[in-house]
Amino acid sequence: MALTAFDEVPLVDVAPLLAPPGAQDPQAVAATVAALGRAAREVGFAYVGGCEPPPGAFDDLLAVTEAFFALPREAKMRSWIGLSDSHKGYVPEGEEVFAGGTPDAKEAFDLVGLDLAPDDPDVVACPLLGPVPWPDVAGFDGPRFERAVRRYYDHTFAVGRALFRGFALALGEDAGFFDPFLTKPPSQLRLIHYPYDPDAEDRPGIGAHTDYECFTLLRPTGPGLEVLNGDGRWIDAPLVPGAAYVVNIGDLLELWSNGEFVATTHRVRRVTEERYSFPLFCAVDHATRVEPLAAYVDADRPPIAPALVAGEHLYAQTAQTFTYLRERIAAGRARPPQGSPAPARFGRAEERPR
Repeated sequence: MALTAFDEVPLVDVAPLLAPPGAQDPQAVAATVAALGRAAREVGFAYVGGCEPPPGAFDDLLAVTEAFFALPREAKMRSWIGLSDSHKGYVPEGEEVFAGGTPDAKEAFDLVGLDLAPDDPDVVACPLLGPVPWPDVAGFDGPRFERAVRRYYDHTFAVGRALFRGFALALGEDAGFFDPFLTKPPSQLRLIHYPYDPDAEDRPGIGAHTDYECFTLLRPTGPGLEVLNGDGRWIDAPLVPGAAYVVNIGDLLELWSNGEFVATTHRVRRVTEERYSFPLFCAVDHATRVEPLAAYVDADRPPIAPALVAGEHLYAQTAQTFTYLRERIAAGRARPPQGSPAPARFGRAEERPR
């Protein structure tokens, strides 16, 4: 499917997908699935409504996130991601660098909200699963931080499961097609802080990229997101009333659909205002083999890429982005990714020369 020359990101009401199975309205579900399918094929992005977090959940998340990032650097560094064996914790400014880019003026806290024992077979196999190093800092309410983050994570993860069903139907599969691959997925939530910067220029911040997983559920507090359309023009994706999240297709759904769904290239523009961003990257289980569905492959439409192991693709792209992980692999203190491709092979639009 060709990426269109869209001028705006569509809004889709996904409430019908979140209704209990016995209470779903088939016509409403069909309309939602059709709208999701159009957005995935023609834009690769959508705003979704009808799935707001519970009352107070996002406010609590924002409050504890603000409190954490207001701590002195030395306090935050006690939870530094480089101290973790499973890529979780505090990400200081300069730690993360996209291929060919410069360090971003942001800090983050990364986590996966699964409680798994260190000897769990999936933890042993997947470098991105394991315990979260919840902050333990004097004068900071660590338990409140964990409760607020988990409440938001659990709701947003449930929305993600509903969207997996919607995308399966949009691809002509049974609603439960993805369910066997969602037992212990390394779906990562990032709490991202962009500090106030009066000298910021109106230019790219986070470099142009696609997301590595199946799709992303993003809730930001301010502007800055831009999406590259089929004409090679950057389209602003501002905050929209009625939208709970911005959803975008990632690498693995583009591969699974053999390009029917588009992992659209996007970036974050530098703006002066302080803002926060909360993406949940919806993944499938580490060992999942992802390859184009037979319905989307024929003599005139060969596979767009070889099959991937989902977790190895995610680990490979992560390892090329984070300084500590590159250094750890180079020193032999972490295993290199197994058979995953080079970065930036998904997403097909290119910026039009100015």
